Amino acid sequence: MKLPLIILTSLVALSACTSSSTGRKQVMLFSDQELNQMGAASFEEMKANTPISQDKATNNYVQCVAAAVTKNVPKSAHNGSWEVVIFDSEQVNAFALPGGKIGVYTGILKVAETQDQLGAIIGHEVGHVIEHHSNERLSANKLQNMGMTAATVALGATDVENKGLWMAGLGVGLQYGVIMPYGRAHESEADIVGQDLMAKSGFEPSASIDLWQNMAKLSKDAPAEFMSTHPSNKTRIKQLTEHLPVSMKYYNPNSKPKCIMPKTS
Repeated sequence: MKLPLIILTSLVALSACTSSSTGRKQVMLFSDQELNQMGAASFEEMKANTPISQDKATNNYVQCVAAAVTKNVPKSAHNGSWEVVIFDSEQVNAFALPGGKIGVYTGILKVAETQDQLGAIIGHEVGHVIEHHSNERLSANKLQNMGMTAATVALGATDVENKGLWMAGLGVGLQYGVIMPYGRAHESEADIVGQDLMAKSGFEPSASIDLWQNMAKLSKDAPAEFMSTHPSNKTRIKQLTEHLPVSMKYYNPNSKPKCIMPKTS
């Protein structure tokens, strides 16, 4: 079983030739053009299959916050306009895709109580794009598949009993030992990058902490952190609190956007 893991580790080491803004090594096997094409295709599919909000006040509000955030995104992450779509769904979620695509579900507006908290959400999602996390995730999946193939070949050349169980064990080991912690690293990095970005955009960075306190109230039954692709709310709040003094250096209250929240019934 050591052979496929050695092969996989070697592939990662050979591919990890870049670093994120936080200094974390990155494995990226896809070009920006490929990622932009995949992002655009996924976004078009979502627009075709998910109802889009037609509420003018809600659209104006989200577009206002998104515009304030995206104007501070480095050109290296996306050089051009951003397409922002508000999906009419109770789902508490938002996302950003390579190629300048942002989706916000109306359900998340019930958790983000202020424009600053919505700025934290969009800042976080755009943070994934800035740090090329989609490329890393796809690359990790590709390397995982290569590792599984190597394991199949290695085991096929031995007399190991219960090969199916060994293969299943390898899959679980990769899932919880590599892929999920990899996801948590992305989320924590996007939290920090997003907090800096929202501050530069005129949103109070401490609102990111308030946001995750709100999220914690909704996710009391969340799985244990080691079995989740996301850090626990407690971990996120701790990390954002520790980073707050750095983000505050970028914050200028005089540059705060004036985005009007839609009235709720």
